[in-house]
Amino acid sequence: MKVSTWTLRKAVPPEAPTDEKRLIKTMCGIVGFINQSPDKSGDDLAGITSGMIGTLLHRGPDDEGVWVDPAMGVAIGHRRLSVLDISALGRQPMLSASGRYAIVYNGEIYNFKLLRRELEEKGRKFTSTSDTEVLLAAVEEWGLTATVHALVGMFAFALWDREEKSLHLVRDRLGEKPLYYGWQSKSFVFGSELKALKVHPAWQGEINREALALYMRHNAVPGPYSIYRNIYKLPPGCMLAIKTPQQKPDAFSPFAAASFKPSRLTPLSYWSLQAVAEAGRRNPFPGSEDEALAGLEVLLKRAVSQQMISDVPLGAFLSGGIDSSMIVALMQSQSDRQIKTFTIGLHEGGYDEAGDARKVATHMGTAHTELYVSPEEARAVIPRLPYLYDEPFADSSHIPTFLVSKLARQHVTVSLSGDGGDELFGGYNRHALGPFVWQRFGWLPAWIRKTAAKGMTALSPLTWDAIFRSFDTILPRKKRYSMPGDRLYKLAEALAAGSPEEMYLQFISHWQPDSLVIGTDPKRKEFVDSGGWGASDFAEQMMCQDALMYLPDDILVKVDRAAMGVSLETRMPFLDHRVVEFAWRLPVSMKIHNGQGKRILRKLLYKYVPRELVEKPKMGFAVPIDAWLRGPLRDWAEDLLDGNRLRREGFFKPEPVRSKWQEHLAGRRNWQYHLWDVLMFQAWYQTWEKH
Repeated sequence: MKVSTWTLRKAVPPEAPTDEKRLIKTMCGIVGFINQSPDKSGDDLAGITSGMIGTLLHRGPDDEGVWVDPAMGVAIGHRRLSVLDISALGRQPMLSASGRYAIVYNGEIYNFKLLRRELEEKGRKFTSTSDTEVLLAAVEEWGLTATVHALVGMFAFALWDREEKSLHLVRDRLGEKPLYYGWQSKSFVFGSELKALKVHPAWQGEINREALALYMRHNAVPGPYSIYRNIYKLPPGCMLAIKTPQQKPDAFSPFAAASFKPSRLTPLSYWSLQAVAEAGRRNPFPGSEDEALAGLEVLLKRAVSQQMISDVPLGAFLSGGIDSSMIVALMQSQSDRQIKTFTIGLHEGGYDEAGDARKVATHMGTAHTELYVSPEEARAVIPRLPYLYDEPFADSSHIPTFLVSKLARQHVTVSLSGDGGDELFGGYNRHALGPFVWQRFGWLPAWIRKTAAKGMTALSPLTWDAIFRSFDTILPRKKRYSMPGDRLYKLAEALAAGSPEEMYLQFISHWQPDSLVIGTDPKRKEFVDSGGWGASDFAEQMMCQDALMYLPDDILVKVDRAAMGVSLETRMPFLDHRVVEFAWRLPVSMKIHNGQGKRILRKLLYKYVPRELVEKPKMGFAVPIDAWLRGPLRDWAEDLLDGNRLRREGFFKPEPVRSKWQEHLAGRRNWQYHLWDVLMFQAWYQTWEKH
């Protein structure tokens, strides 16, 4: 058993463009496996691991390490982006002081200094200042379960117990850090990204059509599934134990013990957002709104302060919206230096937030950097997307997210983000709109609501856009929305829904997958969990579902892969689990008021930033995909959406795809989201599966 560094083997598919190779080769990533066959030497195991970890060079450009236990067929590997303890003493894989445990770990433990002091009081000695060593010492002192409960942070790690001959995978409470796992033939494999698993010689890579159907509805593959059969995402707040047979090395071949069968691999939850939400409803915050405001400020300031700890340059994303402005305000209020903030601007009307961010940055006195990118520069990101996102991913805001991450990485190694505020404080339009529509119209007979919905869609969305734009001169800025016609169509679909659950599904859905994906089970249970619908506030149900699904599967995936693609670490103070638990104790009235979300968060922000600087319609982080598809991306899209190609590949029924494509090109409808779903799958499939 040894710790050693190995040569990079394989990083990207052979047809990766030259600039993409630079992207891939440019914090951390983990990989590993348990090999069932007894015919692999230690060097063989290390070589395979080196090849796997080489694909994650972008996640950790500073160091690489591999550790193997040849007798048990176990190998783990790590790529490191040095953020804390940049000396060699922080290298991974790392062994515990007793030698019992070996770990590879991705993330940050924000309270590691407090845990270290507690462990030192118990006589533990430390040789480094890294949080990894603290994590190992805590496991030795308190055990794995107690340690995980004590952690405050974002993390995904694999812990090999040499005494119990067992592997433990652990993921943070909200799912900030990724971790895939599963069986491929006779090997159990895991890693931070799918590209690492694909290098393992046992990789099979059969596309899961049921997961593809869910992707077409949600524009991301929802956990615990991945796009491949038998490969899963470890759910947030879960641990997974894999126990190997207790056999001598010369008898170690069949791996036939029942405890090691794939069917036995069941994640165990140590923290549940749904349980937190239910507990919050049972034990609501008893104080006034002013008391809640004070409590929230204390918790957020502590979360921000802990997440500002770093041995490398640190900054923050700033869009000028409520969430990012709140985080930056709390950062600047606790720093004697100018916080570095970053914004991307687009030269296309309706998609530029740089001016708003500049005003907020000027008021707070940050060291602000903004970069206006041309449409050509923004579109140049598109060929890189399949390499950044190992499975189909169609949230088009991944383009500006990558660009702002690239800008920030030129100045800092760590950037704080405001993600999570919408899910906690009712920030999405549907959180206010859904209850409004259901309370006022849900009692009407279904035929009346469907008739009204039909009338709303009698005019095309583009016609509605023109009608709404005619009122722009008399409407206040915060009442002007992008693409009002499409929003009205979405409202019409919701109005015709037969239940709150169905309405929510309409809000979040793109395609109806049964009409599109070939070879799926029509009896498939939809992803939204129906348990509890109607038993509590509709807005809270949507917020909970968003936090369980949309946040980890879309938002956090988008940010992690985009930032990691340029070796930038991102941190999200709103996702400190103590903030989350407090937020779920607050009544809905403190979050959504008079049709507007984030009431309490806005009131807190107004202590730091004038109201008029941050009050504006919610824009999202968008790019004009609709216009690009009719213009500079048309030939690229036409090739990927070709009817003969779709028939030959056999995943999608060509007719609905071609119909929407033609309607989009003719300007009759804006099908940008539906088409982008198909295009991102096609581009991914072309990149990873057809070479």
